Amino acid sequence: MEIINKEDDIKYLEARRRVKKLKGFYTHLIIYILVNLLIFLINIQNLKPGESYFKAENFITLFFWGIGLVAHGLSVFVPQFVLGKDWEERKIRELMEKYK
Repeated sequence: MEIINKEDDIKYLEARRRVKKLKGFYTHLIIYILVNLLIFLINIQNLKPGESYFKAENFITLFFWGIGLVAHGLSVFVPQFVLGKDWEERKIRELMEKYK
């Protein structure tokens, strides 16, 4: 009976870790959207009459922070697609057996 509880504990801890990763990504995404929306509004207000918004300096933050956001998203979502749904659990069991 204790073995089942340990497996349940491991699954719970893994699920908890996964939820923290998801929450971190979604928080990052919301902040990215809000900050870039604020930057957009400020830039629109500072335009001179007849000046175009579509200049490189107006998209620097959006672009480089976007690269970071994509990397964060890949670190959260891609391992499950690439390595399979049960890969982490199998790897944990393999390492636990190795250390016994």
